[in-house]
Amino acid sequence: MHYRKKPVVIEAFQMTEARRMDNADWPAWLNQACNKERDAEGALQRVHMNVALPDALEIVTLEGKHRVSWGDWVIKGVKGEIYPCKPDIFAATYEPAESGENDQGQR
Repeated sequence: MHYRKKPVVIEAFQMTEARRMDNADWPAWLNQACNKERDAEGALQRVHMNVALPDALEIVTLEGKHRVSWGDWVIKGVKGEIYPCKPDIFAATYEPAESGENDQGQR
């Protein structure tokens, strides 16, 4: 059998080295993830606390810790979960949504 992904609208933020050092344009949900307790599910955290900035980041998920490389997109999923996505996969999977679309991909 073949299946197609349901159209859903997600929120995403591309993490760059510059954006790591200045979180002024981070969305609220990403700042919340960054402020979670270390190793808590959904936390965006430093990989190594003893290295100089800008440092490597990781996201704690149910499947384990996932590294966020510069240029990766951080996606907020349909249930509020966050996870990293490589730029080429993001470009192949997502396109800009019109403003006003809900999380079911409908207007």
